Amino acid sequence: MQEKGNLIIAIQGVPGSFHHLVAQNYFGEDISLGVFHTFEEVAKSVGSQESDFAVMAIENSIAGAILPNYDIIDRHGLYIKDEYYLPISHNLMALPGQKISEIAQVRSHPMALLQCKPFFSQYPHIQLLDDTDTAYVAKVIAEEAKKGVGAIASSKAADYYGLEILASDIQTVKSNFTRFIILQKEKPEFSEIPDKVSLKITIQNQKGTLAKLLTLMSEHELDLTKIQSLPVISKPWEYAFFIDTIIGRYDLYQEAILRIQQSFGEVKIFGEYKHMKS
Repeated sequence: MQEKGNLIIAIQGVPGSFHHLVAQNYFGEDISLGVFHTFEEVAKSVGSQESDFAVMAIENSIAGAILPNYDIIDRHGLYIKDEYYLPISHNLMALPGQKISEIAQVRSHPMALLQCKPFFSQYPHIQLLDDTDTAYVAKVIAEEAKKGVGAIASSKAADYYGLEILASDIQTVKSNFTRFIILQKEKPEFSEIPDKVSLKITIQNQKGTLAKLLTLMSEHELDLTKIQSLPVISKPWEYAFFIDTIIGRYDLYQEAILRIQQSFGEVKIFGEYKHMKS
């Protein structure tokens, strides 16, 4: 499915989703939206150049990193052009003209339901059910004119599908952010010196190796914001570390990369870009 516009932006989910919101915030309103069921399909679309860019969630301030997405980016050989932090606001919505007392069932993504569970403790008559996606439930309610059923989704989803918001910002933790990355097939060119990098470092599982690696990075003014590990299936006892780090000085960062390659193992740079503060 694709909406008309200029650039083609691939997302996981349906129109009205948080991915859709980020795509429009970053690229503007006049875009084509390529919508896919899975992140794997999103990456494949960019890799085959069916889409120009992709927007992909990579971590949440509450739920943590979406680790499989790092592996997907790696396998499809994609590059990170930029990052975007979106404050997540969950809203209860339904067909217009209904009250919360008339809602018998609310469907949404399990994580959205979990983040809003205390709100629904006030309404014990409402049954909470897991579904595949926040905006998808809003879409189904609108298309099938489902009365007595509510969705938890973005305000954009309510606007897009003509639903009425019955309660806003119902998530328990108000400072809830999701970090999205902008992906492309070719290595990006930057007009100003980047201050953040995402990379993969593959090292052998030997005593003290990781500690030495982290010490080297610290000595070169690299401030790690995240580190996740995955075993290398084809190489027993080797691990790939997916790392995001703030660059203190670009010359020291370049020196650190050379030192890591010489002393620790393979380095793959997914992207160098400007850090967006959440």
